[in-house]
Amino acid sequence: MSQFFSNVEPNIIGDEMVQKAIEEKCPEDLGDLARQENVNVKAVTQLQLSFKSILQIDNLWPLENLTKLQLDNNFIEKIEGLESLVHLVWLDLSFNNIEVIEGLDTLAKLQDLSLYSNRISKIEHMDTLQELQIFSIGKNNLTILEDVVYLRRLKSLRTLNLSGNPFCSKEHYRLFVVAHLPSLVYLDFKLVRHSMVRFLHSLIGKSGNSILQSLCFVALGAGSLQKSGSQKHATAFVEYLNGSLLYDGLYAEDREVAKLASIPAVEDLLQAYPSWFVLVSENLYNYGLEEYDKREAEVSKFYKRFYEILTANQQESKRIISESESWNQRRLDELYQAGSGDIAESKQAQGKEDVHQLWDALMTLEALVSNDLEELLQDFKRRIDVIASTFIETIQRTYPFHSCRDLENEQHEKLIEIIIATMKKLEEEEFEEDVEDKLPDDIRRLLADKNTIVNAINVSHHIRLRKIDKRESDMLCNIYKW
Repeated sequence: MSQFFSNVEPNIIGDEMVQKAIEEKCPEDLGDLARQENVNVKAVTQLQLSFKSILQIDNLWPLENLTKLQLDNNFIEKIEGLESLVHLVWLDLSFNNIEVIEGLDTLAKLQDLSLYSNRISKIEHMDTLQELQIFSIGKNNLTILEDVVYLRRLKSLRTLNLSGNPFCSKEHYRLFVVAHLPSLVYLDFKLVRHSMVRFLHSLIGKSGNSILQSLCFVALGAGSLQKSGSQKHATAFVEYLNGSLLYDGLYAEDREVAKLASIPAVEDLLQAYPSWFVLVSENLYNYGLEEYDKREAEVSKFYKRFYEILTANQQESKRIISESESWNQRRLDELYQAGSGDIAESKQAQGKEDVHQLWDALMTLEALVSNDLEELLQDFKRRIDVIASTFIETIQRTYPFHSCRDLENEQHEKLIEIIIATMKKLEEEEFEEDVEDKLPDDIRRLLADKNTIVNAINVSHHIRLRKIDKRESDMLCNIYKW
């Protein structure tokens, strides 16, 4: 608002401003009385401080019984000073300069909140507003559509305005919001279609949240194969399988083996096996990306057909309504020109019949679109089930994790053999003098006790096997959930 009032001096909320606002709110005769006597501020339940050039919210603590507060069209930069207004039901902070949602923790009774036309970039700090039913945060700086998911915790929210934010230009913005906030009745001043809500509910109820989230991410372009890095790998269930990441992770915290690497034969062993691990994990990694391609293609087909169904339904609805409007206009003209009461009543009866026919036609379309969407969902689910089962079967047979376990077991056995052979050479003093001199003292101490060193190596081995098992389990669980 500052651009409109650049020449206006900012104000703070004081007793005089509050008193004047109370007087303006009172009827004329009561206003005179209010000017003569100090009003009991605890009796005030509504206060309007719009267009007062207020810079800071302050001095409202005596108005502890306020239920409605209007602070719109001011210079306010921070939400503060509202802690004592625990009875507030309606709060308007629109058209200000607020950048962060804060200071609302004690307003648990709030039902209607407007932060329209501010500078807010993130939806946050609203956990206590469990009675909030209407929330307007349009025309702010919200750019990350996924942040809308935060509002799922507001179970009473029915009306939401997000219009005018940067993320509203995303192609599937409305579908994403309705999918994650299925209790909404109105979004951006428009009624949420019951058929869309039922369909999205069926996605959650029959196929699980994972499919719904995947659909939404594809709708937003977040699932595109053009993306790279951990997000893409996680979506494809192949995180930490590219390159030597799996092998490196097995030995990342293995101090015992790191110490033993100073033994020449152990060093050679540790350099030889990573290439085999990389080969196995790379096969899994590449196959996972191929399957990701297939899943994304299915989701894209689903979305294409989904919008074809909705578009056809909307076009047919518009056609029927347009024809009905034409008929209705003709009926009105005929009624206007009717020369007798009997003719007028007849035309009126025909008009009522036309309305019933329109209702029947639109309800038939609603039923048809629901059936089409249900069939689409079931077909999509069948296709995904086939892809998932094939993925799991191939992992367990063609690209098995047990190959990694076999490699680990083989390496472990050779490591034990090397250690025992090294200990024997040390005991029999068969080591070359220059090699023996290079062995660190801590390695010598480890090699002095066979049971200790073997037990330590066995423990490290079992830890690595558990890591492999966990990685396999995580991958399979993610596929099952999808």
